[in-house]
Amino acid sequence: MTDTPKGSPQEQAEILMQALPHMLRYDESIIVVKYGGHAMGDEEVARRFAKDMVLLEQSGVNPVVVHGGGPQIGDMLKKLGIKSEFAGGLRITDRATVEIVEMVLAGSINKNLVGYINAEGGRAIGLCGKDGNMVTARKVIDSEVDLGFVGEPDKVDTTVLDQVLGRELIPVLAPVAMGADGETYNVNADTFAGAIAGALGAKRLLFLTDVPGVLDKNKELIKELKVDDIRRLIADGTITGGMIPKVETCIYALEQGVEGVVILDGQTPHAVLVELLTDGGAGTLITR
Repeated sequence: MTDTPKGSPQEQAEILMQALPHMLRYDESIIVVKYGGHAMGDEEVARRFAKDMVLLEQSGVNPVVVHGGGPQIGDMLKKLGIKSEFAGGLRITDRATVEIVEMVLAGSINKNLVGYINAEGGRAIGLCGKDGNMVTARKVIDSEVDLGFVGEPDKVDTTVLDQVLGRELIPVLAPVAMGADGETYNVNADTFAGAIAGALGAKRLLFLTDVPGVLDKNKELIKELKVDDIRRLIADGTITGGMIPKVETCIYALEQGVEGVVILDGQTPHAVLVELLTDGGAGTLITR
């Protein structure tokens, strides 16, 4: 890049020239973005995220947003005096809890995010897995404990999303689904996003988290990984703790048919745009 004044028309033109090949690469492609519960806690971060989704849609990309909401669910359960416990990282969800989960995820969080996107000039539409039988869930079976109404995706029907995508609409999806047994299930948002991305044949699935991506033993960001690399890094202790289920979910999404999965820090300003529209990217890209 030449030494042009910051913010000048020349600098803006150079930024556009760098972004253009990437915009053409993703033109009319489906990008699924999983927006995490912790990243959603800050209103300014939420508004910035909404603005990025609108810009993506206006540049010819078809973004699909899947959101979590664990902290917000926890806050509501606490307010209502409902005790909540976890097993293996999953919230044990009895009948009273699943009602609150649906109210918070498919209600307040979903509609707040829709509102933010619409306020930035987009046209968002809030849905959950129940709408149009988009996601049918099955109960998660744990040999140690009964998790209650915790589900995982069993089938994905993209009929509703096929009608929405490509029509200047941004679907915002809450990970609540109906089971074949007629019960409502709380589905892990990462797994839900992976199933949706696979069914849609998404070019990218972006997991917005609270870390920059996968780090090596020197705590430096690893820019690209293959599935075999991940298994090796888990075995040698480089990937540990909470990053293990994240990368396992990435592998699951790739197995569902997603072209590439990225783990990146959702609190970094415009991380999605930096990842998709610049040469350097923003997180760790994982491919088959």
